[in-house]
Amino acid sequence: MKEDAILAGHLESTRERFEVINKLVLILHDTTEFSFQRSDPSSIGILEKLPLRLKIEDGCKKHYTTCGILMHSSLVVTTDGVPLGLAAVKFWTRDHFKGANALGRSINRTRIPIAHKESIRWLENLEQSTSLLANPKQCIHIGDRENDIYELFCAAERNKTNFLIRTCVDRLARDGSSVVSEEISKTKVKGLHRFTLTNKYGDTENVCLELKYSTLQLHPPVSKKSIILN
Repeated sequence: MKEDAILAGHLESTRERFEVINKLVLILHDTTEFSFQRSDPSSIGILEKLPLRLKIEDGCKKHYTTCGILMHSSLVVTTDGVPLGLAAVKFWTRDHFKGANALGRSINRTRIPIAHKESIRWLENLEQSTSLLANPKQCIHIGDRENDIYELFCAAERNKTNFLIRTCVDRLARDGSSVVSEEISKTKVKGLHRFTLTNKYGDTENVCLELKYSTLQLHPPVSKKSIILN
């Protein structure tokens, strides 16, 4: 039996709860690793292989192998923080993308098609969760910096849904002569949010966060000029 059949009832319950509240929801996307002790890595899959600095045999470094699987999940919550359930789940092992990982050592990873990389999970879960809830304008997909993928922006536009992403790439903006950070730096402060931060030692500090926003046209990376975002 596959996970799709096991999770079908849960996903349906998420959809039913969403229909009842009939208001804006946040869909939180992230990845979790499940590690297991295995003498034979092939029985479950490999998460990573780390070199043991002081262990050398026959002139080669020994490696510590972590076995396990990965799960990429999409949790639906209300804007008040009430969880409604999962809208999409994807399981895989790194063996599935071994070819792309090997290719990435010889060419720029941005030139590898998204369909051949683990990053495809972000797009698949966005599309699956949007389709399940069947009300794309009522959804805001949220992800961390790993979710800053140009193809994902295109997928969200194609599915007519919304997203909020923590960026890690300073993309070309407007006519291509500037980048996002430059444009935002020239934008007026729209609001202030004051709060208190506490570090691990219990020390507190008052912080004032400036809020800025602007509508910009983003340009695709050079290696992805064929992808058009209207």
